[in-house]
Amino acid sequence: MTTCPKIGLLWRTDLPTSPLDVQSARQWPIMAALRELGGEVEAIGYADETAGTTRDRLLTCDGVMVWADPISDAGDRSRLDPILREAAAAGVSISAHPDIIAKMGVKSVLHATRALGWGTDTHRYADLEELRALLLERLASGPRVLKENRSNGGRGVWRVEVADRGGGAQPIVSVLHAARDSVPFKIPLDALIARFAPYFERGECLIDQPFQPRLGDGMIRCYVSEGTVVGFGHQLIRALLPLPAEGVDSPKAQPGPRVMQPADAGAFQSLRDDMEQSWIPGLQHILAIEHDELPLLWDADFLYGPKDDRGSDSYVLCEINVSSVAPFPPSAVRQVADAAYRRAVAAHERRVAGRGTTASPA
Repeated sequence: MTTCPKIGLLWRTDLPTSPLDVQSARQWPIMAALRELGGEVEAIGYADETAGTTRDRLLTCDGVMVWADPISDAGDRSRLDPILREAAAAGVSISAHPDIIAKMGVKSVLHATRALGWGTDTHRYADLEELRALLLERLASGPRVLKENRSNGGRGVWRVEVADRGGGAQPIVSVLHAARDSVPFKIPLDALIARFAPYFERGECLIDQPFQPRLGDGMIRCYVSEGTVVGFGHQLIRALLPLPAEGVDSPKAQPGPRVMQPADAGAFQSLRDDMEQSWIPGLQHILAIEHDELPLLWDADFLYGPKDDRGSDSYVLCEINVSSVAPFPPSAVRQVADAAYRRAVAAHERRVAGRGTTASPA
């Protein structure tokens, strides 16, 4: 008897106003690989307006891979996540369960895992009073980067440094938002802190890390399937760096392309070893995540830290992305598809066993 699992690939679209173009979608290589493995694959376009239809389609699947940003111009996941939780409760394998995203895909993970080798001098502000009491002291050591717990695409990430201590009066700070096309501005420290009041009132926290001087050397995106590194992407970024003299719209102010490399790329083997042998297991232990709960596709973004005495690089984690990892390197496709297929087969067999029947031939 051959098991033929049904696997849905879900991503945001402008539905119902535009069709879902599966051939040009970034997810197409994974879809093709799943079909080669023998899976029945269905492309599912998601929009809040069609949430009910999406729910019905997901419940017919054995596994679902999801690409949907939690914060975007298209909306949040407030309607999608309950549907995914319902599907998971019905036995559908979800590529990244919303509860796992809430553990891994938020900035507070930087504080929770700061004792791992990827950590740095990281602080967590639980409320406005704590921020007001401690931020100026921490700015004494140099620029800091404040990160809202739920942010992406540079939104909610701020470089802050003292511009003028004011001779004992209210300090003035220079602030630069990481969002594209942002320009620095100066503001009294108390006024900056007051801007976070609505954020804390929503029950969120704020993460504080030191600015990394080697930011200009680029960011390394380490792509992972479950607990295995499946590729890298290196990109020269401009966010949080001083603007070039030519201005915010100049070519020099734009980020460079992300150069994809396979998992065995020589430049990043020490990072790969640390991830697979130490840091991912440490993350699982701290956050209480089992191996089969790890996302099918996620990434960890690193900046270069200080070089050691032998001139070797160190790496500082700046965020983990789980909700919508795309693009991804070609080297990731088959391993992600294999893991997705395996989980969907297991889910299919559990659901069939639960109904007291046997699987039908494919």
